[in-house]
Amino acid sequence: MNDLPVHRHAGSCLCGSVRFEIEGDFDRFYLCRCAHCRKDTGSAHAANLFSTTATLHWLAGQDKATLYRLPGTRHARCFCAVCGSALPYATEQMLVVPAGALDNAFDRVPDAHLFVASRAAWDRELERVPAFDAFPS
Repeated sequence: MNDLPVHRHAGSCLCGSVRFEIEGDFDRFYLCRCAHCRKDTGSAHAANLFSTTATLHWLAGQDKATLYRLPGTRHARCFCAVCGSALPYATEQMLVVPAGALDNAFDRVPDAHLFVASRAAWDRELERVPAFDAFPS
């Protein structure tokens, strides 16, 4: 009998139409700076968690989860058809979970930055950019 605790991670989209739970642990946490992930997020990188053993359970709105696979690539993206928020998806090999879609506290530090050679030209020395706790006035 396995006495290890089962980790559960709750998540949802921005509008709340889609809710899900991840049961299990994540193997890796990557910040990907490839051109596809930049287009997906509209940002400098995607922040995705990967697991070969965790299970995705849809709690609400699974019919609103839309999966898009970029033709000719391994790239895919799942999103809410109502608000466009990134959502998890499973392949035959692994579960991919956008870290920002999780609702519960998750403090794991990313394992690595990926595809840094193709990062955006403005994605340099971001730690030097002024930081604010809210929108500056």
